[in-house]
Amino acid sequence: MRPFDYARATSVRDACELAAARPGAVFVAGGTDLVPLWKDAVCAPPAVIDITRLSLDAVEVGDREIAIGALARMTDVADHPVIRAATPAIADALCASASGQLRNAATIGGNLLQRTRCSYFRNVGFPCNKRAPASGCAALGGHDHRHAIFGASEHCTATHASDLAVALLALDATVDVLGRGGPGDAGGDRAVALAEFFVLPGDRPDRETVLRPGELIGAIRVPRTTLARRSRYLKVRDRASFDFAVVSVAAALDIEGGVVREARLAAGGVGTTPWRLRGSEQALAGARSGAQAFAEAAARATDGARPLGHNGFKLELLRRCVRRVLDDLAGGA
Repeated sequence: MRPFDYARATSVRDACELAAARPGAVFVAGGTDLVPLWKDAVCAPPAVIDITRLSLDAVEVGDREIAIGALARMTDVADHPVIRAATPAIADALCASASGQLRNAATIGGNLLQRTRCSYFRNVGFPCNKRAPASGCAALGGHDHRHAIFGASEHCTATHASDLAVALLALDATVDVLGRGGPGDAGGDRAVALAEFFVLPGDRPDRETVLRPGELIGAIRVPRTTLARRSRYLKVRDRASFDFAVVSVAAALDIEGGVVREARLAAGGVGTTPWRLRGSEQALAGARSGAQAFAEAAARATDGARPLGHNGFKLELLRRCVRRVLDDLAGGA
């Protein structure tokens, strides 16, 4: 193991300043993703900033939104009665993630920032632009059945791993990003829509979010809406226990008088970032809730998809997942 510096932050400002002063530094809380990557030599950070003692673990419930602290444990959020009632897709996504032991340790912020499960990224014997920029992408022309059909580039086709991020995207969540300054200051706090938080790989697959050096996630804010109350998350995986999504769908519907007033759908396991299914949303808006509208929404789910050599099966699987989750939502209306 390479030598590294360790520091324990006493405040958010302290954490940000410590990280900004050490290029390549990483924050650690639960460590459920960082430690395995480190052990496998996928990463070797020169400095680690321990943020476990920061006061960022609360779940604050308001009339209009719920603020979920970045250091809240996945289990605690999934079991929170207001989360389960007001945003069931979030509870579904968390309960479908990892194992019970990992959920007890893993944090909400860490879940959003976890690295891809691409086997080429996690095996240092293969070239990977995400792990080592400009080294190449072994997945191109390789075993790509688990890779992206949306958002890929000639430099990277790896899918995003977080179940939670898919549910949050469907619920129009925002991310509180904390920096060294105060709100409005250069390098200070800012709010970022989750839809803009993750970055497409393009020619820089190593850059995955809009976070700048020294910034960290403070909280996730989820609006309390009719959409959020009628939401679900469906995950299809190779095995029913601890596994990552082959395809997943989060959906939220606002139905009144049998007509879909508004719809939000997002997918996981198919995009290089959590992927919004705007074609499906357009098919549902203003339509009468039922088989015809749901079939059209399912058909539109693959708008713009570009399957690779071995993952064309995801097209039909995604369409079926959209139809199933919409049928479930309508049945619970």
